[in-house]
Amino acid sequence: MSAASCLLTEDQFLCSICLDVFTDPVAIPCGHNFCKTCITKHWDINVPNQCPNCNKVFHTRPELQVNTFISEMVAQFRQSAQQKASSRSSEQHVSKPGEVPCDVCTGTKQKALKSCLVCLVSYCEAHLEPHLTMTGLKRHQLIKPVENLESRMCMKHNKPLELFCKTDQTCICMLCTVSDHKLHDVVPLKEGYEGKKADLKFSHLPRLVRTFGLFSLI
Repeated sequence: MSAASCLLTEDQFLCSICLDVFTDPVAIPCGHNFCKTCITKHWDINVPNQCPNCNKVFHTRPELQVNTFISEMVAQFRQSAQQKASSRSSEQHVSKPGEVPCDVCTGTKQKALKSCLVCLVSYCEAHLEPHLTMTGLKRHQLIKPVENLESRMCMKHNKPLELFCKTDQTCICMLCTVSDHKLHDVVPLKEGYEGKKADLKFSHLPRLVRTFGLFSLI
């Protein structure tokens, strides 16, 4: 039966009334198949006991029994379609060269959607879910996926580099503002990056790239 179902197309599993894949398919005496609910409602509203396909009229309403053979074929078709859709979805999310892979995936690495500056881990769509639903994890700072998360952390305080010291032209963490960079001109990382872009000149490019190399995370 599995081999036979592979030879059939979706059109052969469609009810001609609802134009969707059969649900509880039944065959009426003329040989045409419909969803049990569809043909029942059709007869209640339209010409009683007439086949909507060939217009054959039956003197008494046929007793409807689910066609188990068609039902099993439909079930296999649905399963096959779901597997194909799942396979295509997985292929679309597999990490490609140049993309950040999920650190949690085993086997084939899926593409990371976010990186967590608290966990220092990059997550794909499936493994990111706890950070979106669990109260404790919701407070973690998520950024666009980046590799080498350790380089985004302050070496001295082990905190995310989320500020920019305009005085020293370097990226710092919150704790740096009360120690080495106390009373310095400090702005949020993104604001410092945007300000630098406005004044960017080719002569400064190498130094600025080194300074703002981590801004891909914004």
